[in-house]
Amino acid sequence: MTVRRMNWGCGCDRHEGWLNTDRRMLRGVDVCADIRWGLPFPDASFEYIASNHALQMLAYGELIPALGELRRVLRPGGVLRMGLPDMDRAIDAYRAGDPGYFYVPDDDAATLGGKLSVQLTWYGSSQALFNFDYARELLEKAGFNDITRSSFRHSESGYAEVASIDNRERETFFVEATK
Repeated sequence: MTVRRMNWGCGCDRHEGWLNTDRRMLRGVDVCADIRWGLPFPDASFEYIASNHALQMLAYGELIPALGELRRVLRPGGVLRMGLPDMDRAIDAYRAGDPGYFYVPDDDAATLGGKLSVQLTWYGSSQALFNFDYARELLEKAGFNDITRSSFRHSESGYAEVASIDNRERETFFVEATK
């Protein structure tokens, strides 16, 4: 395999030069595989993996095994970077009375509480909610090291490209971890 970087759970957000994977066969997906059943790659296949808004689509009991599977396909010293929906930021916007933070139109939820609920669960597709503390806890349980919060489009990992596909800055926190 010549591609050394994976875009896990890419959905329709395909990037050239990355191995774009998702559990659904969508336009631009290079490999269709459900992480819950294992990824079709040998151990230590990738130098780094990026993922934006995918982990929250797994159920509670699937989170650590999925992170373990991502760890398995990373090379020693490899980096996992995840962009996850920021529960703390959404709660802060709710408490501040800021309906402009939420992407939910009034036709779907007119009240601030409704917007908070719909955005955090993203119309029922999100099964897990995250803040940095919880993400760090899960990554530690899956065997990752050097877990850090990072900023949009910036990585301290030595693999600057791992942050190049970041998206959804306003509603996302970014975390990196090393195998």
